[in-house]
This record gives sequence, C-alpha cells and structure tokens, in this order.
Amino acid sequence: MDIGENDIFHPPVKRSITIAGHQTSITLEPLFWELLRSASEKRQLPINALVAQIDVQRLDADEPPGLATAIRLWVTHDLLGNSVQAD
Repeated sequence: MDIGENDIFHPPVKRSITIAGHQTSITLEPLFWELLRSASEKRQLPINALVAQIDVQRLDADEPPGLATAIRLWVTHDLLGNSVQAD
C-alpha cells in the first residue's frame, strides 16, 4: 500500500467517478481510495465497476447509507476477509 505514516490522517479527497453512465463525486480519505484501488485490482475490475457494484448493494440495504460511507464499510469488510459479491 502506498500510504505513508503521515498520510494516514490526510483529509478526504474528492474524485469524480462514472456509475452507470452518471458522473458523481465521492469524497474519501486517501487510505480508503488506496484500499478501493487495491480491491479493484484484486478483482481485475475498474474502480468505477467496483463502485457500481457497491452502490447496488447499498441500495438494497434496509437503510442505505451514503455512497462514501458504503465504500468505507465495504472496503473494511473486504479487508477483514469477508468478501461481498453483487447479485
């Protein structure tokens, strides 16, 4: 992972992503961007495709969180070895 000790507490960074043909901005801390990138590489998926899968999963929840929160939860869950697959 390319996050140095001083970068762990870096403020969130906003990036644009296209999901299902729609442009959206997502604000995440660099650590979560790195974890998301790593998860997408592991699955051989573009980040946009992985975020689209996470978005579908979050919208199926009884009380869907915001997309940035869903990404943070998903990558943490994935990091713990609990892989989640889209239907």
